[in-house]
Amino acid sequence: MAEERAERRLAAILAADVVGYSRLIGADEEGTLNQLRSIRAELIDPKITEHHGRIVKTTGDGLLVEFGSVVDGLRCATEWQRGMAERNTGTPDDRIEFRIGINVGDVVVTDGDIFGDGVNVAARLEGLADPGGICVSARVQEDAVGRLDLTFDDMGEQALKNIARPVRVYRVRGTRPTATETAPKAVPTDVAPALALPDKPSIAVLPFQNMSGDPEQEFFADGIAEDIITALSRYPSLFVIGIRPFPSRAVRSM
Repeated sequence: MAEERAERRLAAILAADVVGYSRLIGADEEGTLNQLRSIRAELIDPKITEHHGRIVKTTGDGLLVEFGSVVDGLRCATEWQRGMAERNTGTPDDRIEFRIGINVGDVVVTDGDIFGDGVNVAARLEGLADPGGICVSARVQEDAVGRLDLTFDDMGEQALKNIARPVRVYRVRGTRPTATETAPKAVPTDVAPALALPDKPSIAVLPFQNMSGDPEQEFFADGIAEDIITALSRYPSLFVIGIRPFPSRAVRSM
């Protein structure tokens, strides 16, 4: 008897889960489950349907969704997270947030379920995302550039658990400002323009002082400050300012 060949196809895979699910359930099981049912019915399921996705399976705190298009999957994810941000505005610390990872790859289809490295990578990308954030593989980023109004932060190659090869990962930052938002505004000539304030927490990294008396240690002191600035700049939720000893060399990291 001939062995049945497995069905394979290329798909965009979205993996999502609830941040701190066990803590939320422990604090208020009934309330958390009711919130999740409401979120699914009012936001997540309609967005998946709107963007031609298919829910492959669900767990207590997560979903695995298949899309035929990277653009559809990423549009769904960004609208999903924006919708959650709107729902969470002004809510207490027990608000519900999701992490989302998206990958594109070859999958094996069995009884409606999907398997393979493409699925595993999506699940690992989800684990790298910030609460309320989205992480994608390089293939997703390449397909989305020029098609969606999004910006991406390059997180470099990441060694993902149980994945044989490193995967280049990008964090989705959000929509680019529109032309109207970026156009310069007229300022009265007799009034100094106000400095724009960042819409997120700010942190300044001051230069380290070399107290050894050895001039060769200046390079080491500068290197420590640079490392701290670089590490903090990886967090999109922070506005990082690196202050050098000389004002002419001041650096801002976004």
